[in-house]
Amino acid sequence: MSDDELIWRIAGGSGDGIDSTSQNFAKALMRAGLHVFTHRHYPSRIRGGHTYVEIRASADDVQSRGDGYNFLLALGDSFARNPQEEAYYGNEEIKPLSENLDDLREGGIIVYDEGLVSEEDVADLELEKRAEENDWHVFPMDLRGLAKEHGREVMRNTAGVGVTAALLDMDLEHIEDLMSDAMGGDVLESNLEILHEAYEIVNEEYDFEHDLRAPTGEHETEQALLSGSNAIAYGSIDAGCRFIAGYPMTPWTDVFTILSQNFPDMGGIAEQVEDEIAAAALAVGASHAGAKAMSGSSGGGFALMSEPLGLAEMTETPIVLLESMRAGPSTGMPTKPEQGDLEFVLYTSQGDSSRVVFAPGTIEECYEQTRLAFHIAYEYQIPAIIIYDQKLSGENTNVPVEFFDREPNPDLGSTLTEDELKEAAHDASGKFHRFAYEHESGAENGVSPRSLPGQKGGRYLATGNEHSPVGHISEDPDNRVYQMSRRVEKLDHIREELDEEHDSNQTYYGDEDADFGIITWGSSQGAVAEAVSRLNDNGQSVKAIGVSDMMPFPETEMVEFLESVDEAMVVEMNATAQFRGLIQKELGRYGEKMTSLLKYNGNPFEPAEVVESAEINLDGGDEEPSAQVHIEPAAGD
Repeated sequence: MSDDELIWRIAGGSGDGIDSTSQNFAKALMRAGLHVFTHRHYPSRIRGGHTYVEIRASADDVQSRGDGYNFLLALGDSFARNPQEEAYYGNEEIKPLSENLDDLREGGIIVYDEGLVSEEDVADLELEKRAEENDWHVFPMDLRGLAKEHGREVMRNTAGVGVTAALLDMDLEHIEDLMSDAMGGDVLESNLEILHEAYEIVNEEYDFEHDLRAPTGEHETEQALLSGSNAIAYGSIDAGCRFIAGYPMTPWTDVFTILSQNFPDMGGIAEQVEDEIAAAALAVGASHAGAKAMSGSSGGGFALMSEPLGLAEMTETPIVLLESMRAGPSTGMPTKPEQGDLEFVLYTSQGDSSRVVFAPGTIEECYEQTRLAFHIAYEYQIPAIIIYDQKLSGENTNVPVEFFDREPNPDLGSTLTEDELKEAAHDASGKFHRFAYEHESGAENGVSPRSLPGQKGGRYLATGNEHSPVGHISEDPDNRVYQMSRRVEKLDHIREELDEEHDSNQTYYGDEDADFGIITWGSSQGAVAEAVSRLNDNGQSVKAIGVSDMMPFPETEMVEFLESVDEAMVVEMNATAQFRGLIQKELGRYGEKMTSLLKYNGNPFEPAEVVESAEINLDGGDEEPSAQVHIEPAAGD
């Protein structure tokens, strides 16, 4: 073990405060000058069941969860439905200890709550034998008893943090500050007493034979700890969004909740409705009326939005939708990450549909691409979809506060004023040519500027049927071809703008001259970035591209990347290689260059898994990796 990085895992039962405790400990590590990255694992239950949160902390930047971990705080599950071994799910009370041992690194530390986990259970796990084999350092502590002495049992989390800080030789200052910010009165006093007593017990009763210590570091600028959901929500606010409608569904609910909490203070409106059809339809209506609006869901909830999505496409009503992926099909594993909804999001709707799809891969990209999605949606009058997953939604990392120092953008895009409407084309009846032919609107990008309800001279019809320039239902073949072509061609003009006027949404890593490339998208980007760095440090020559533009596809950049390598490995979390399929659909001639690395067991990639699989490809081998990942050969092999 070394003091280069700490990967701390706190495990307990849902309802034991695992998430809040880990959030505060991550903030304390960040305030101490470290870079942090969290990974959250929780069961698909309302309450009860083994859950854990992992915090990776280092003086250097961290972009991914690590390979295993080196410190386990196992609280036991105080909400266990059945503590009997012969129960259907086994002895749930001990799972926070028993189910976390396989990933603990050699030389790691284990702290477990002997006030809840019995000696008999520990003996059944053969913990002493395994500890000796792996050089683990085991510290049993009666955290439950200590908490009860000073207050309530739930405070055993605080005792566990005190033990952690002592074993890692950490100062308590930042932990105390966070507790003071969150609590007051007798509750604060009791927690501080527990924290200090646990800290002192460790220092008095245990020998520090282990090598693990908290890293030390220093930030040059003020940092904020936030998730992808935070970044999407804040990007929406800064883009001028002031309306959101939705129905709760894991994991999209985080964004909905954040905006619902913030909108009342800034003149915005958040509506929870009866289902996802109503949510998307309400957002379309709000946008039609002149608000910057959004909605979203996950998996099956987003499926219900296909009809309102098609309506937005046909009426050319700008809207931003979120699709937060989870493992499917159907309910699948609703609290586990997977990248299995890509094809669904690209093509769901009716007929030849047109929409923009961005797939951010980092917290920063979540913010920037959400703002970009609103700009594109309202400038081109087209739905824009942000597709992300449970991993990116819930993981937390530190970002410089100055990153968010941007000007807000409330602009409604291609919307006419009343003075401009006077000069616009109108029908003999006085209706505005909302869906004007190009020679009437003067637009060269497929966009016919819109009016808003209530504007003088802006009256038109909005219908889901094919329609004439003023919105009347039309089945005229010439009109159909013109209107359809105009809507579809918007994507070409959007691609031109993205290529010429904005920084690339694709992110590049590694050696520019490398002959072996890795291609990934979305939340797998962090693990790939670290893997590329390791491979190059080990003497390999590897580069990678993290792709965010799903539609319109970044053809120029992808061609340049694929032309520059002899072979490429596409890394994604699904069973059917959906992103590789998209690349082959757009650039079929490169099919023989691409293999796939797939993972779909409910856990995100670890960097070592990507490293191992890349080395297998580089060595020309045909063996499978040791982890639960799968290599799919190139087309034609």
